[in-house]
Amino acid sequence: MTLILAPMEGLVDAQIREILTSIGGVDRCVTEFIRVNDQVLPPKIFYRFAPELHNNCRTTSGTPVAIQLLGSNPSVLADTALLAVKLGAPAIDLNFGCPSKTVNRNKGGSVLLKEPELIHTIIKAVRDAVPIHIPVTAKMRLGYEDKSLALDNAWAIQDAGATEVCVHARTKVEGYKPPAHWEWIARIREVLKINVVANGDICSLEDYQRCRSISGCEDVMIGRGLMAFPDLALIIANHQAGNPINPASWEDLLPVIQNFYQETSKQLPPKHGPGRLKQWLKFLRNQYPEAQTLFDAIRGIQDPQEIADILDPQVLRKVG
Repeated sequence: MTLILAPMEGLVDAQIREILTSIGGVDRCVTEFIRVNDQVLPPKIFYRFAPELHNNCRTTSGTPVAIQLLGSNPSVLADTALLAVKLGAPAIDLNFGCPSKTVNRNKGGSVLLKEPELIHTIIKAVRDAVPIHIPVTAKMRLGYEDKSLALDNAWAIQDAGATEVCVHARTKVEGYKPPAHWEWIARIREVLKINVVANGDICSLEDYQRCRSISGCEDVMIGRGLMAFPDLALIIANHQAGNPINPASWEDLLPVIQNFYQETSKQLPPKHGPGRLKQWLKFLRNQYPEAQTLFDAIRGIQDPQEIADILDPQVLRKVG
Protein backbone atom coordinates (compact mmCIF):
# COMPACT_ATOMS: atom_id res chain seq x y z
CA MET A 1 0.00 0.00 0.00
CA THR A 2 1.15 3.52 -0.85
CA LEU A 3 -0.52 6.57 0.64
CA ILE A 4 -0.01 9.87 -1.16
CA LEU A 5 -0.73 13.31 0.26
CA ALA A 6 -2.84 15.10 -2.33
CA PRO A 7 -1.97 18.54 -3.66
CA MET A 8 -4.58 21.14 -2.72
CA GLU A 9 -4.11 24.59 -4.20
CA GLY A 10 -3.65 27.28 -1.58
CA LEU A 11 -3.74 24.79 1.26
CA VAL A 12 -1.31 21.87 1.14
CA ASP A 13 1.95 23.78 0.93
CA ALA A 14 5.41 22.86 2.19
CA GLN A 15 4.48 23.67 5.78
CA ILE A 16 1.44 21.38 5.77
CA ARG A 17 3.47 18.68 4.02
CA GLU A 18 6.06 18.98 6.79
CA ILE A 19 3.44 18.60 9.52
CA LEU A 20 1.51 15.70 8.00
CA THR A 21 4.56 13.69 6.96
CA SER A 22 6.12 14.14 10.41
CA ILE A 23 3.02 12.57 11.97
CA GLY A 24 3.59 9.50 9.80
CA GLY A 25 1.93 7.15 7.33
CA VAL A 26 2.41 9.34 4.23
CA ASP A 27 4.62 7.66 1.64
CA ARG A 28 4.69 10.39 -1.00
CA CYS A 29 3.64 14.00 -1.54
CA VAL A 30 2.79 16.06 -4.60
CA THR A 31 3.19 19.83 -4.75
CA GLU A 32 0.41 22.26 -5.52
CA PHE A 33 0.23 22.62 -9.29
CA ILE A 34 2.77 24.88 -10.91
CA ARG A 35 1.05 26.65 -13.79
CA VAL A 36 2.99 26.56 -17.07
CA ASN A 37 1.96 28.85 -19.91
CA ASP A 38 4.08 29.79 -22.91
CA GLN A 39 7.57 29.81 -21.45
CA VAL A 40 9.76 27.79 -19.12
CA LEU A 41 9.57 29.01 -15.55
CA PRO A 42 12.63 30.27 -13.67
CA PRO A 43 14.10 28.09 -10.89
CA LYS A 44 12.83 30.45 -8.16
CA ILE A 45 9.26 29.37 -8.92
CA PHE A 46 10.12 25.74 -8.26
CA TYR A 47 11.85 26.61 -5.01
CA ARG A 48 8.82 28.63 -3.92
CA PHE A 49 6.40 25.77 -4.51
CA ALA A 50 8.83 23.07 -3.40
CA PRO A 51 11.41 24.36 -0.91
CA GLU A 52 12.08 20.68 -0.29
CA LEU A 53 14.27 20.85 -3.41
CA HIS A 54 16.93 22.18 -1.03
CA ASN A 55 16.66 18.86 0.84
CA ASN A 56 16.85 16.33 -2.00
CA CYS A 57 13.15 17.07 -2.62
CA ARG A 58 12.10 15.40 0.61
CA THR A 59 10.38 16.64 3.72
CA THR A 60 12.39 16.61 6.94
CA SER A 61 10.90 13.21 7.74
CA GLY A 62 12.28 11.85 4.45
CA THR A 63 9.07 11.72 2.43
CA PRO A 64 9.67 12.37 -1.30
CA VAL A 65 7.83 15.23 -3.00
CA ALA A 66 6.87 15.05 -6.69
CA ILE A 67 6.55 18.25 -8.73
CA GLN A 68 3.13 18.78 -10.29
CA LEU A 69 2.78 20.81 -13.49
CA LEU A 70 -0.39 22.18 -15.09
CA GLY A 71 -0.75 23.50 -18.61
CA SER A 72 -1.57 22.60 -22.20
CA ASN A 73 1.57 23.44 -24.20
CA PRO A 74 3.36 20.10 -24.69
CA SER A 75 6.79 21.45 -25.62
CA VAL A 76 6.92 24.05 -22.85
CA LEU A 77 5.68 21.53 -20.29
CA ALA A 78 8.38 19.14 -21.46
CA ASP A 79 11.14 21.73 -21.10
CA THR A 80 9.76 22.81 -17.72
CA ALA A 81 9.66 19.22 -16.50
CA LEU A 82 13.28 18.74 -17.55
CA LEU A 83 14.31 21.81 -15.58
CA ALA A 84 12.41 20.52 -12.53
CA VAL A 85 14.32 17.24 -12.76
CA LYS A 86 17.64 19.08 -13.07
CA LEU A 87 16.73 20.97 -9.89
CA GLY A 88 16.14 17.67 -8.10
CA ALA A 89 12.53 16.61 -8.69
CA PRO A 90 12.24 12.83 -8.12
CA ALA A 91 9.05 12.60 -10.21
CA ILE A 92 6.82 14.71 -12.45
CA ASP A 93 3.05 14.71 -12.04
CA LEU A 94 0.71 16.27 -14.61
CA ASN A 95 -2.58 17.82 -13.55
CA PHE A 96 -5.69 16.98 -15.56
CA GLY A 97 -8.03 17.21 -12.61
CA CYS A 98 -8.22 20.79 -11.34
CA PRO A 99 -11.87 21.95 -11.55
CA SER A 100 -11.15 25.68 -11.07
CA LYS A 101 -13.08 27.81 -13.56
CA THR A 102 -10.13 30.17 -13.96
CA VAL A 103 -7.74 27.30 -14.63
CA ASN A 104 -10.16 25.65 -17.05
CA ARG A 105 -10.76 28.91 -18.96
CA ASN A 106 -7.03 29.06 -19.57
CA LYS A 107 -7.01 25.51 -20.91
CA GLY A 108 -5.57 23.79 -17.87
CA GLY A 109 -6.70 21.06 -15.52
CA SER A 110 -9.88 19.08 -16.05
CA VAL A 111 -10.98 20.89 -19.23
CA LEU A 112 -8.28 18.90 -21.04
CA LEU A 113 -10.29 15.75 -20.35
CA LYS A 114 -12.35 16.78 -23.37
CA GLU A 115 -9.27 16.10 -25.53
CA PRO A 116 -7.67 12.69 -24.86
CA GLU A 117 -5.37 13.21 -27.86
CA LEU A 118 -3.91 16.37 -26.34
CA ILE A 119 -3.44 14.62 -22.99
CA HIS A 120 -1.53 11.89 -24.82
CA THR A 121 0.63 14.48 -26.60
CA ILE A 122 1.44 16.30 -23.36
CA ILE A 123 2.42 13.20 -21.44
CA LYS A 124 4.47 11.79 -24.29
CA ALA A 125 6.35 15.08 -24.65
CA VAL A 126 7.19 15.11 -20.94
CA ARG A 127 8.05 11.41 -20.91
CA ASP A 128 10.42 11.85 -23.84
CA ALA A 129 12.06 14.90 -22.24
CA VAL A 130 12.96 13.60 -18.80
CA PRO A 131 15.34 10.72 -17.97
CA ILE A 132 13.73 7.31 -18.11
CA HIS A 133 14.31 6.65 -14.40
CA ILE A 134 12.14 9.65 -13.47
CA PRO A 135 8.48 8.60 -13.05
CA VAL A 136 5.93 10.59 -15.00
CA THR A 137 2.46 10.33 -13.46
CA ALA A 138 -0.90 11.98 -14.01
CA LYS A 139 -3.95 13.06 -12.03
CA MET A 140 -7.33 12.93 -13.75
CA ARG A 141 -11.01 13.13 -12.99
CA LEU A 142 -13.66 10.92 -14.56
CA GLY A 143 -14.40 13.59 -17.12
CA TYR A 144 -15.44 17.19 -17.58
CA GLU A 145 -19.22 17.25 -18.00
CA ASP A 146 -19.77 13.48 -18.00
CA LYS A 147 -17.86 10.19 -17.83
CA SER A 148 -18.07 9.25 -21.50
CA LEU A 149 -14.32 9.78 -22.10
CA ALA A 150 -13.05 8.34 -18.82
CA LEU A 151 -11.55 5.22 -20.35
CA ASP A 152 -10.21 7.10 -23.39
CA ASN A 153 -8.35 9.51 -21.11
CA ALA A 154 -7.00 6.68 -18.98
CA TRP A 155 -5.76 4.85 -22.08
CA ALA A 156 -4.21 8.06 -23.42
CA ILE A 157 -2.29 8.51 -20.16
CA GLN A 158 -1.02 4.94 -20.20
CA ASP A 159 -0.19 4.79 -23.90
CA ALA A 160 1.80 8.03 -23.71
CA GLY A 161 4.20 6.46 -21.21
CA ALA A 162 2.95 7.45 -17.75
CA THR A 163 3.86 5.01 -15.01
CA GLU A 164 0.83 5.75 -12.82
CA VAL A 165 -2.52 7.52 -12.90
CA CYS A 166 -4.41 8.88 -9.91
CA VAL A 167 -8.16 9.04 -10.48
CA HIS A 168 -10.38 11.46 -8.59
CA ALA A 169 -13.69 9.62 -8.81
CA ARG A 170 -15.84 12.55 -9.95
CA THR A 171 -16.24 14.72 -13.02
CA LYS A 172 -15.38 18.40 -13.07
CA VAL A 173 -19.10 19.29 -12.96
CA GLU A 174 -19.58 17.07 -9.89
CA GLY A 175 -16.83 19.01 -8.13
CA TYR A 176 -16.48 17.65 -4.61
CA LYS A 177 -20.10 16.65 -4.08
CA PRO A 178 -20.57 13.16 -2.63
CA PRO A 179 -20.51 10.42 -3.54
CA ALA A 180 -17.18 9.62 -5.15
CA HIS A 181 -17.74 7.01 -7.84
CA TRP A 182 -15.13 4.44 -6.79
CA GLU A 183 -16.74 1.84 -9.06
CA TRP A 184 -15.47 3.86 -12.02
CA ILE A 185 -11.93 3.60 -10.70
CA ALA A 186 -12.41 -0.18 -10.74
CA ARG A 187 -13.45 0.01 -14.40
CA ILE A 188 -10.34 2.03 -15.25
CA ARG A 189 -8.10 -0.27 -13.22
CA GLU A 190 -9.45 -3.32 -15.07
CA VAL A 191 -8.34 -2.02 -18.48
CA LEU A 192 -4.95 -0.50 -17.58
CA LYS A 193 -1.61 -2.14 -16.98
CA ILE A 194 -0.07 0.78 -15.10
CA ASN A 195 -0.72 1.46 -11.43
CA VAL A 196 -4.00 3.18 -10.56
CA VAL A 197 -4.36 5.27 -7.41
CA ALA A 198 -7.80 5.98 -5.94
CA ASN A 199 -8.79 9.48 -4.79
CA GLY A 200 -11.94 11.07 -3.43
CA ASP A 201 -13.94 10.92 -0.18
CA ILE A 202 -11.39 8.95 1.86
CA CYS A 203 -11.88 10.58 5.24
CA SER A 204 -11.61 7.65 7.66
CA LEU A 205 -10.20 4.14 7.99
CA GLU A 206 -13.63 2.81 7.09
CA ASP A 207 -13.66 4.93 3.93
CA TYR A 208 -10.27 3.54 2.94
CA GLN A 209 -11.49 -0.01 3.43
CA ARG A 210 -14.65 0.59 1.38
CA CYS A 211 -12.71 2.39 -1.35
CA ARG A 212 -10.21 -0.46 -1.53
CA SER A 213 -13.02 -3.01 -1.72
CA ILE A 214 -14.93 -1.17 -4.46
CA SER A 215 -12.05 0.23 -6.54
CA GLY A 216 -9.60 -2.63 -6.07
CA CYS A 217 -6.84 -0.10 -5.39
CA GLU A 218 -4.49 -0.53 -2.46
CA ASP A 219 -2.84 2.80 -3.21
CA VAL A 220 -4.76 5.97 -2.38
CA MET A 221 -4.31 9.72 -2.49
CA ILE A 222 -5.88 11.71 0.36
CA GLY A 223 -6.24 15.47 0.70
CA ARG A 224 -9.21 16.82 2.65
CA GLY A 225 -9.34 13.69 4.82
CA LEU A 226 -5.81 14.32 6.09
CA MET A 227 -6.49 18.01 6.68
CA ALA A 228 -9.39 17.05 8.94
CA PHE A 229 -7.79 13.94 10.45
CA PRO A 230 -3.99 14.58 10.48
CA ASP A 231 -3.03 11.09 11.61
CA LEU A 232 -5.39 9.29 9.21
CA ALA A 233 -2.47 8.06 7.09
CA LEU A 234 -0.77 6.65 10.18
CA ILE A 235 -3.98 4.96 11.30
CA ILE A 236 -4.42 3.34 7.88
CA ALA A 237 -0.77 2.24 7.79
CA ASN A 238 -0.96 0.78 11.30
CA HIS A 239 -4.17 -1.04 10.49
CA GLN A 240 -2.67 -2.56 7.36
CA ALA A 241 0.41 -3.65 9.32
CA GLY A 242 -1.66 -5.07 12.15
CA ASN A 243 -0.27 -2.57 14.64
CA PRO A 244 -2.20 -0.88 17.47
CA ILE A 245 -4.25 2.15 16.48
CA ASN A 246 -4.18 5.15 18.80
CA PRO A 247 -5.85 8.18 17.18
CA ALA A 248 -4.40 11.56 18.11
CA SER A 249 -6.38 13.49 20.70
CA TRP A 250 -7.05 17.22 20.61
CA GLU A 251 -4.41 17.56 23.33
CA ASP A 252 -1.94 15.84 21.03
CA LEU A 253 -2.70 18.34 18.27
CA LEU A 254 -2.50 21.52 20.31
CA PRO A 255 1.31 21.92 20.06
CA VAL A 256 1.10 21.12 16.35
CA ILE A 257 -1.48 23.87 15.85
CA GLN A 258 0.56 26.33 17.86
CA ASN A 259 3.73 25.56 15.89
CA PHE A 260 1.78 25.82 12.63
CA TYR A 261 0.69 29.36 13.47
CA GLN A 262 4.14 30.39 14.66
CA GLU A 263 5.76 29.16 11.45
CA THR A 264 3.01 30.66 9.30
CA SER A 265 3.55 34.01 10.99
CA LYS A 266 7.25 33.85 10.15
CA GLN A 267 6.80 32.86 6.52
CA LEU A 268 3.79 34.97 5.45
CA PRO A 269 2.86 38.63 5.78
CA PRO A 270 1.18 39.16 9.18
CA LYS A 271 -2.27 39.70 7.68
CA HIS A 272 -2.26 36.21 6.12
CA GLY A 273 -1.39 34.17 9.21
CA PRO A 274 -4.84 34.33 10.86
CA GLY A 275 -6.54 33.26 7.64
CA ARG A 276 -4.32 30.21 7.24
CA LEU A 277 -5.08 29.07 10.79
CA LYS A 278 -8.82 29.56 10.35
CA GLN A 279 -8.63 27.68 7.05
CA TRP A 280 -7.13 24.62 8.72
CA LEU A 281 -9.51 24.78 11.69
CA LYS A 282 -12.43 24.57 9.26
CA PHE A 283 -11.15 21.14 8.27
CA LEU A 284 -10.16 20.03 11.78
CA ARG A 285 -13.61 20.78 13.18
CA ASN A 286 -14.98 17.92 11.08
CA GLN A 287 -13.07 15.55 13.34
CA TYR A 288 -12.51 17.56 16.54
CA PRO A 289 -15.35 19.53 18.21
CA GLU A 290 -12.67 21.50 20.08
CA ALA A 291 -11.50 22.92 16.75
CA GLN A 292 -14.91 24.55 16.33
CA THR A 293 -14.55 26.12 19.78
CA LEU A 294 -11.15 27.52 18.87
CA PHE A 295 -12.41 28.70 15.50
CA ASP A 296 -15.27 30.56 17.19
CA ALA A 297 -12.80 32.15 19.63
CA ILE A 298 -10.68 33.64 16.85
CA ARG A 299 -13.28 33.99 14.09
CA GLY A 300 -13.50 37.78 14.13
CA ILE A 301 -9.91 38.48 15.12
CA GLN A 302 -7.50 39.83 12.52
CA ASP A 303 -4.73 41.03 14.84
CA PRO A 304 -1.93 38.43 14.60
CA GLN A 305 -0.66 39.14 18.12
CA GLU A 306 -4.11 38.73 19.65
CA ILE A 307 -4.40 35.31 18.03
CA ALA A 308 -0.87 34.46 19.16
CA ASP A 309 -1.91 35.30 22.72
CA ILE A 310 -4.90 32.95 22.48
CA LEU A 311 -2.59 30.25 21.14
CA ASP A 312 -0.36 30.50 24.19
CA PRO A 313 -0.17 26.89 25.46
CA GLN A 314 -1.96 27.62 28.75
CA VAL A 315 -4.68 29.73 27.14
CA LEU A 316 -5.08 27.32 24.22
CA ARG A 317 -5.81 24.39 26.50
CA LYS A 318 -8.55 26.39 28.21
CA VAL A 319 -10.08 27.39 24.87
CA GLY A 320 -9.91 23.83 23.53
